[in-house]
Amino acid sequence: MAEKLKLELVTPYKRVLSEEVDEVTAPGLVGEFGVLPGHTPLLTTLRIGELTYKQGNRAFHVAVNWGYVEVEDDTVTVLVETAEPADQIDLARAKAALSRAEEALRKLSPEDKQFKVMECALERALIRVQVAGKKTH
Repeated sequence: MAEKLKLELVTPYKRVLSEEVDEVTAPGLVGEFGVLPGHTPLLTTLRIGELTYKQGNRAFHVAVNWGYVEVEDDTVTVLVETAEPADQIDLARAKAALSRAEEALRKLSPEDKQFKVMECALERALIRVQVAGKKTH
């Protein structure tokens, strides 16, 4: 059994990271789940949320937006629409997006076509603000 995991985090636009890690925690569609070396093969979906990985005593946080995770042979491959490490999130921009989404939702009813779109925008903005507050120093 390997002592480390290989974490590959990819969006349609670029490889966000490729690292040797000790542990990965991800926001699964039906709840958060963790992966350690020796994990059984797995293919599952991700929701908007916070992906965390650990290297030694340090934890790193990434805001992710919908996708898939495959675990096989101590490799965790994460394919997501977007992925923003905490140290790359512009907090002011994230807070502005949060305000815009909140304002739009106040003006919409649940029957409006844009309501679900704005709910997702609100959720993404909340996660980005949350993750930005966890920058590794």
